[in-house]
Amino acid sequence: MSSTSHDSQLLKGVLSLVLLHLLAESESYGYELVAGVRKLGLVDLSEGTVYPALSRLERDGLLLSRKVASTEGPPRKYYRLSATGNKQLAVRTQAWSSLVAIVDPLLRTRSETPA
Repeated sequence: MSSTSHDSQLLKGVLSLVLLHLLAESESYGYELVAGVRKLGLVDLSEGTVYPALSRLERDGLLLSRKVASTEGPPRKYYRLSATGNKQLAVRTQAWSSLVAIVDPLLRTRSETPA
């Protein structure tokens, strides 16, 4: 896990892709997804950022949800990818890979250049 603080705008830009990827692995509920995102090293990402992102993905038809009774409080809302979500995961993963392929060499060249 990294203790590096991350730029909040960059995190918001990649959060949907991260959530789609986590949900491609298994169905999950909100707090479990927050924990999963933090386990990846994005420790400064708040619940107040993750839950609205899940709502947007569901509203956009990329996620399906169901409520499951919980012995520890209110029912939990479990999310899983829809068929459209699976397709978008592939599209967005390719777009991200293409973007990284363009930007990463530029940043590496810049960081290797003496000041």
